[in-house]
Amino acid sequence: MIFFFSGTGNSRWAAQHLAEAIGEEAVDLATLMYGVEGVRQARFVCKLKDNERIGFCFPIHGWQPPHIVRQFWQMLDIVAEKKPYCYIVCTCGDNTGNALDIAERELRGCGLSLDAAFSLLMPETYVALPFMYTDTPEREREKLAKALDDLRSFEKSIAERKTGERHLVKGTMPWMLTYVVGGYFNARMISDRKFTVDEQRCVGCGLCEKSCPVGDIRMDNGNPEWLHDGRCTCCLSCYHHCPHHAINYGNITKKRGQYFFGH
Repeated sequence: MIFFFSGTGNSRWAAQHLAEAIGEEAVDLATLMYGVEGVRQARFVCKLKDNERIGFCFPIHGWQPPHIVRQFWQMLDIVAEKKPYCYIVCTCGDNTGNALDIAERELRGCGLSLDAAFSLLMPETYVALPFMYTDTPEREREKLAKALDDLRSFEKSIAERKTGERHLVKGTMPWMLTYVVGGYFNARMISDRKFTVDEQRCVGCGLCEKSCPVGDIRMDNGNPEWLHDGRCTCCLSCYHHCPHHAINYGNITKKRGQYFFGH
């Protein structure tokens, strides 16, 4: 079983590619958490088959696991005959900091021991800070080509259930990135309150509502409205999927590029 969370498609692609390679199912954890009614569930029981692996695939948000993934771990109950082989594949634009140290600690609360962890460099998607931009088309192609090669290597290790594997690009000063910069970012800057819609550009197509992985958007009189109920992950999926660049996060994204996997 592979549980994944994805906003702009990078982690979804990795999870689905991995699932096909090792013959296991990839499941969107946001759908499990919120279901068809959009109401957050309290618990999720995962009953693993004999000798089934359990994997998690998600993007790095501010050098930490996304808070929706951490919430999922809190609600997850594992039922298995024996402790399963457990691994993580995380996608990132540049580096992970010490995000996987947080993940390893929190997985222990689910009764899981992390056997292997991998970081997969993918095109940059977060553009809501002054120093962050989407990659150039050439850089996107370079990253995706290398990501496929790296993922195939990771799949081999996972298929063979290798333990102690840690293929992570942590960057410089990873502790500072995760616990100081990332701590502030994840505590103070994850909010849907800065999203706006340019009504002159918006055509009411509803792609933003459909693409939001946590159901945080409702269309009202042809325009998107955010729920402001704390579920937003700031994945920027709504911004990147808008075909007319009608959605922005504050003023900073008005002159930034857009990206989603398969764009």
